[in-house]
Parts: sequence; structure tokens; C-alpha cells
Amino acid sequence: MALPEFLQNNLRVPVVGSPLFLVSGPELVIAQCKAGIIGSFPALNARPAEVLDEWLTRINTELEEYKAANPDAIVAPYAVNQICHASNDRLFVDMETCVKHKVPIIITSLRPPAEIVEAAHSYGGVVYHDVINVKHAKKAAEEGVDGLILVCAGAGGHAGALSPFALLREVKEWFDGTILLSGAIGDGFCVASALAMGADLAYMGTRFIATEEANADQGYKDMLIQSAADDVVYSSLFTGVMGNYLKPSIAAAGLDPNNLPEADKSKMNFGSGGNMKSKAWKDIWGSGQGIGGIQDVEPVEAVVSRLEAEYRQAIDSLVQRAS
Repeated sequence: MALPEFLQNNLRVPVVGSPLFLVSGPELVIAQCKAGIIGSFPALNARPAEVLDEWLTRINTELEEYKAANPDAIVAPYAVNQICHASNDRLFVDMETCVKHKVPIIITSLRPPAEIVEAAHSYGGVVYHDVINVKHAKKAAEEGVDGLILVCAGAGGHAGALSPFALLREVKEWFDGTILLSGAIGDGFCVASALAMGADLAYMGTRFIATEEANADQGYKDMLIQSAADDVVYSSLFTGVMGNYLKPSIAAAGLDPNNLPEADKSKMNFGSGGNMKSKAWKDIWGSGQGIGGIQDVEPVEAVVSRLEAEYRQAIDSLVQRAS
């Protein structure tokens, strides 16, 4: 496995809780890390920009205190997501804050600027960039990223349309860095499948929206419990980039989820207030297709415990089949 040394034998389950717009905050990230998986959040969730310093101070302090009080516990590192878009006027200020706190993992989206890679490497951090095709993956590799997040069909929020079988195997032919796989990963069996195909880490977000620590509307959590894969629609209307969203939330906004127009990608805006569409579509809720197993709102620890049990069951089954 192409994992950096600080992640080897330092995860309870090989999972990254992906950054969730507005939903991921210190409470969710800290709970994920304490449970033994990598927690993450978008820097833009901390508003105004000064709040990012407060969040990182809190995360670092609470995790260090937990480690000291529980020396035998597996406590995972955390990550901060940077939206690398021209309209994100906070990007470099936020990155300076990440450098100050030596954030272990930086997740970059949209464009992988070499400046971000250089900044993270200056203190020993790593950069993982999300991509939806081989073209974008090669561009990111040329910028010197340490890992690629393959955002495949069925992933929540901004997502690609390629099968994970296709994209993962093509990227494995030429990339020897860390590979994270995203796309309808909803349980421990999916995590094991991702590793069996050659990924180093599974990247899952939607399952953690329906947790007690997630900063999500209760109606959002309830809708995830009530929905399944067929209740997810793929559209560019809400942000300018193709993504997966819950049909019932679209219908509640007065739109036909089965007849949505395309959006103008050039109108994307990730300034200090986040995406310009966020207020107009604040009740349009993103979701991956792997939601069929969400039955209740639970603490993160309970979710990770189940993931671990399912993951180990899947691995044991593979071993038995191979023997």
C-alpha cells in the first residue's frame, strides 16, 4: 500500500471522512479522528476566515488531550479541504493558517496549484487532490500531489461519471502515490472492495451526515434515512459542476428532479461566502448513492464500529474464498 508513514498502522479502518460543505465542523472531525478514521472539513466552512484558526486550535488541542488520556487508542490525523478556484479569495490566507497549525493532510479540489503542494510539503504535510478522470489525474500528478482521490460515479456532492473499476485500474497503471476511492461507499463491505481493487483508502462522506455530530439539518438526516440510491439525481444546476443530490429535496424546492436544466459552469463562485448558489439552494441536499443502509442517526463511534466489523467480515470472506 502507498500510504505515508504517519498513516501506516494508525487507522482503525482505512477510511477518510470526506469534507462536507456546511456539514463538517470541529465536532464531526474530532469524533471521526477519535473513532480511528481521518476526519476532514472544508476551510470555507469556518466563517469568517479568522474562525479557521480557532477550529484548528480546538481540533489539535482536543485530539492531543484525548491521546494523552487514552494512550492505547488509535487516533487518526485530520485533513482540511481547500477549494482551488479563482473566486476563492481566502485560499492563500487559509493555507497560511494551515501551515501555522501543520495540518497533516490537505485535500485540494478543482485545481491542484503547485503553491499549495509546496506549502504543505514545507512542514511535512501531504496533499491529496480529487479528480474525476485520467486527464485531471495526470495534471494533478504533474503538480506533485501525494495522492489522488478518485471521485467516481455515485459519489455524493460534486462527482464524476466513471465507474470506479475503470478509473481506478487506469490510474494504477501509472500512478504510484496514495489512491483514495470515492463513489457510493456506504459500509465496510464497500471499503474492503475498494482496497481489493487497489485503493489505499476509502473516501466516504454521506454516511456521516446522518450522525449526531454532523452539523446538518434534522430534515436532511431524516431524508437520508428514508431514501435509497434511486432517490439520487445527477445534475450541474445547483453549483455549476455535476453532482449528486437527493430528489425529495429538489422536489420540495418546487423543481422536477427528473427534468432539470444544465447550469453555466462559468458562474461558479467560491468567495468568502462560499458558493454563490448556497443561499438560493440551501435546502438542496447532496447525497451519494450508497445510502440504502442508513437506518438511523447515530454517534460517529457507532458508525465506525459497524464499518470495522463489516470490513473485517469482508476481508475474512475474501481470505476464505482464496484458500
